[in-house]
This record gives sequence, C-alpha cells and structure tokens, in this order.
Amino acid sequence: MGLGLIASIIVGGLAGWIASSFMKADTGLLANILLGIVGAFVLNLILSLVGIYAANSWVPQLIVGIFGASLLIWLARRLR
Repeated sequence: MGLGLIASIIVGGLAGWIASSFMKADTGLLANILLGIVGAFVLNLILSLVGIYAANSWVPQLIVGIFGASLLIWLARRLR
C-alpha cells in the first residue's frame, strides 16, 4: 500500500520545494508538487530496474522525491 493521495501531494510538495531550493530553480507551488511526485515516480522506476526499492513511508519517499525532482530540474536545464 502506498502513501495515499493526500500524503503523496504533501510529500511531493515538500520534495519539490526542497529540490527547487537546492537547485536554485524558481518554481511555484504547483510546479513543486508536480516535480516532487513525478521525480519520485521516475526515480523509483529507475531504482526498481536495478533492484532497489524505497519503503512506502514518508521519509524514504521524501528522499527519493528530492533526488528525483533534482534530476528532473537538471535534465530540463540540459535540454534547454
């Protein structure tokens, strides 16, 4: 069982905000939430391909979301 919708939004928003602050990206609230949720999804997918699975609780998903959102910000900058 995953985090649930509300918890995913909260964790995604925190992860996106932390990543955008760390990467010095100027994003809004909705972009932070999307960055965190999509970043966590993408990085969880990549990690599962190599056999690493993050626990379905707040802290591991927050960490994965931060790194995933940072990865998305970095990729967006490289593509520009």
